[in-house]
Amino acid sequence: MADLETFRKEARAWLEENCPASMRTPMPEEEIIWGGRGQVYKNPDAKLWLDRMAARGWTAPTWPSEYGGGGLSKAEAGVLAQELKSIGAREALSSFGIWMLGPVLLEHASEEQKREHLPKIVRGEIRWCQGYSEPGAGSDLAGLQTRCEDKGDHWLINGSKIWTSYANHADWIFCLVRTDTTKKHEGISFVLFDMTSPGVETRPILLISGSSPFCETFFTDVKVPKNQLVGVPGKGWDIAKRLLQYERMNISASGFGGADAGASLGDIARTYVGLKNGVLADADLRSRITRQMMYEQAFSLTIRRSAEQAKAGADVGPATSIVKYAAAKLNQTRTELQVEAMGSQGLGWEGEGFRRSEIMSTRAMLRAKGNSIEGGTSEVNLNVVAKRVLGLRDHQ
Repeated sequence: MADLETFRKEARAWLEENCPASMRTPMPEEEIIWGGRGQVYKNPDAKLWLDRMAARGWTAPTWPSEYGGGGLSKAEAGVLAQELKSIGAREALSSFGIWMLGPVLLEHASEEQKREHLPKIVRGEIRWCQGYSEPGAGSDLAGLQTRCEDKGDHWLINGSKIWTSYANHADWIFCLVRTDTTKKHEGISFVLFDMTSPGVETRPILLISGSSPFCETFFTDVKVPKNQLVGVPGKGWDIAKRLLQYERMNISASGFGGADAGASLGDIARTYVGLKNGVLADADLRSRITRQMMYEQAFSLTIRRSAEQAKAGADVGPATSIVKYAAAKLNQTRTELQVEAMGSQGLGWEGEGFRRSEIMSTRAMLRAKGNSIEGGTSEVNLNVVAKRVLGLRDHQ
């Protein structure tokens, strides 16, 4: 405990000296730092903050120091997170490489692959995207058909992916491909390659909101060096499942983020609905908000319990499906309640008459509908819970 307190004092002093004042303010969506070759820093302090955090390895605090990470214990990383939160520090780097790819590289990659890719992830030099879903292989991911043929000195990839988040901005992709067409799960491999490789094409998918975070991605005779296949050919399904566990835990830990992280549901309802005899005037809304707040508290405790079990060495892999399903429901209900509490002010999309927070609440509510699809659909996660957690038999 004394060592942790020493670490806390040292981390607090370092953050106080090195975190710029402008990096201690709420993060606008347009200033999120994804890293990569094409990153534009609207605020110069963001680059300074990233470089300083990366130099300490604190963008990936628990990764081994030999791969650029911070080398911290989970307890120390928890203290660091507390100290960052206490000063309102912005996340120095948002990265699929940190949230998903890096952890599986640490477990499955060769030493050469680790030393090649992990330090670049820590420093935010490469922005990654995920090539999993295909037009005919969404929920049945193992049905993917993108082919990867062994051409002796290289792999040759042909096929397509869909719903590839930010593929049009990514530098590299971690991709599931089929190296054996005679098997299903056992014929899948996990490869990494540069998105500037000849034959790679991305097409943004325009959503009803007017934004395009997702893409169709096409591969036509894409040559990939042999050493960029991770693990053993045909064993990529195991890596894919492990990566999904990290993805589900990371996106669920924050409940997918909130529409307005600076205000609670209760505060919002009191502002827009008002009080009567010291309590929220709308009794039905009051009851549902109270139930939601209890649900969120129980959810946070579940996350903490899972973290403690993982720290103790327990396999919490299948339990991530419980967390993912619960987090999707939590965020969808929260954003719906927030918009409902705002009344007509929660119906704004753009223009005068609406505050920015109101417009963002509306958009967050609509965006939350995708929470039960991304990272594995709720139906798929319920199947995982049924079979892997509850031990129920497959339907015969």
